[in-house]
Amino acid sequence: MASDDHAPPLPAARGLAASPRIDAHQHFWHPARGDYGWLTPDLPICRPYGPADLLPHLRECGIGGTVLVQAAPTLGETEYLLAIADATPFVLGVVGWIEFEDPAQRRQLERLARHPKLVGIRPMIQDLPDDGWMLRTGIGWAFAAIRELGLVFDALVRPRHLDNLLRLLARHPDLIAVVDHGAKPAIRAGGFSGWAAMMRRIAAETAAFCKLSGLTTEAAPDWTIKDLRPYVDHLIATFGPGRLMFGSDWPVATLATGYARWVETVETLISGLAADEQAAVFGGNASRVYGLAPPPG
Repeated sequence: MASDDHAPPLPAARGLAASPRIDAHQHFWHPARGDYGWLTPDLPICRPYGPADLLPHLRECGIGGTVLVQAAPTLGETEYLLAIADATPFVLGVVGWIEFEDPAQRRQLERLARHPKLVGIRPMIQDLPDDGWMLRTGIGWAFAAIRELGLVFDALVRPRHLDNLLRLLARHPDLIAVVDHGAKPAIRAGGFSGWAAMMRRIAAETAAFCKLSGLTTEAAPDWTIKDLRPYVDHLIATFGPGRLMFGSDWPVATLATGYARWVETVETLISGLAADEQAAVFGGNASRVYGLAPPPG
């Protein structure tokens, strides 16, 4: 199990004693906004999704709060999500977006960071044509600013990006980073060894955390727990339960699974952990990493 010796100081968790369940990765969107380039009309999820759509699933599964994550590379969408968070008590934090290639956007980042629910920033690295983008010298200011402002860097990457991610985190050892979706291993194609080796290095050589989310959409349509177990077992063995957090990736995940089925799947896959470790994965770690206020009672 990976050591936490590399971990930088984190915001003190609030309300952790109650071990509230938190979904650390979900989305809302409205396609009519026009800034979701990936959300094409042929996708069954190309329709509006908002708090009223998610709330029944949260209640069914005992989830008290969420982290709402950007899905469009625009400041406008980040402000849209923060407005939703203002009106939605169960949204405890928002991971937004800024233009890393424009240093003048530091002012925008400082403005956004004054919002009490802005907890992180996520460039959409998986969609960029240059796999080495994150190492460009002209964007280093953004990673430094994210750390200086007490925010989290969400890394939306695939296995091909992990070597560069390792180099990036070595450059910024004090950056609090979270690898989204376990770096999207190629489960459908049986891709394991290369991904596993790099995730072992990320866990051992950096302070990064990792989300147990988005795995079913990387698996075959008829996926089973047996298909996912080697990947989740590897993440548990390398990152340890203190550096993993549950996320639904809803509604993207509905392309492959229902909300309750994914919750039950994660419950099964981490059932070998102690009760306090399971509670950490299902909320404690997200609260600690993102500095979240307690979910509403």
